[in-house]
Amino acid sequence: MNEVFDYAKEHMQKSIDVLKKDLQTLRTGKVSVHVLDGVKVEYYGTLTPLNQVANINAVDATTIVVSPWDKSIINTIERAIQEANVGANPNNDGTTIKLYFPPMTEEERKKQAKKAKEFGEKAKIAIRNVRRDANDKIKKMFKNKEITEDDQKRGLEEIQKITDDFIAKVDEIVNKKIDDVMSV
Repeated sequence: MNEVFDYAKEHMQKSIDVLKKDLQTLRTGKVSVHVLDGVKVEYYGTLTPLNQVANINAVDATTIVVSPWDKSIINTIERAIQEANVGANPNNDGTTIKLYFPPMTEEERKKQAKKAKEFGEKAKIAIRNVRRDANDKIKKMFKNKEITEDDQKRGLEEIQKITDDFIAKVDEIVNKKIDDVMSV
C-alpha cells in the first residue's frame, strides 16, 4: 500500500509543479519575463521557443528587452510577439525589441486573479483524479485479497488525508498569487 501512497504523492506533486509554472505566466504589478514563455519563433523552418533564440530581460517593473542572438530574425521575433498578444506592442530598434507594459488597471488585475483561480481549479481536478486512481488501486488490492478490509479502510483514509494536504497547498499557492496580482 505504501507504493500507492508514494504514487499519489508523486503525481499530486506534479500537479502542484504544473500549477506553479502556469502561475508564472500571469502578470503581477511587476512584469515578468515568463509572460513570453509561450512565444514561439520560426527559426530555420522550426518553431522555437523565444528564450532559445534571444536573451530576455526585465529591465524595470514595466519593461522587457528581447535581444536576439541572430539579428536577422528580429522582424520574425517582433511578429511572433505581436501574434502572441502578451499585452504590449513590441518596439523594434534594429538590434533589440523593447516591450513597455502599461501599469495594470483594476480590471486587468481582476482578470489575472480569475485566471489564477482557474489554474488552481485545474490543479485540484488533477489531484482528485490521482486520488480516484489511488483509491481504485487500493480497492483492487482488497478485491484480490492482498489486503484486509481494515487495511482498505485505513488506505482510503490515508489517500484522502494526502489529497486534503495537496488541495490545501493549491489554495495557499493560488491565494498568494492573487495577493501578488491585486497589490499595487
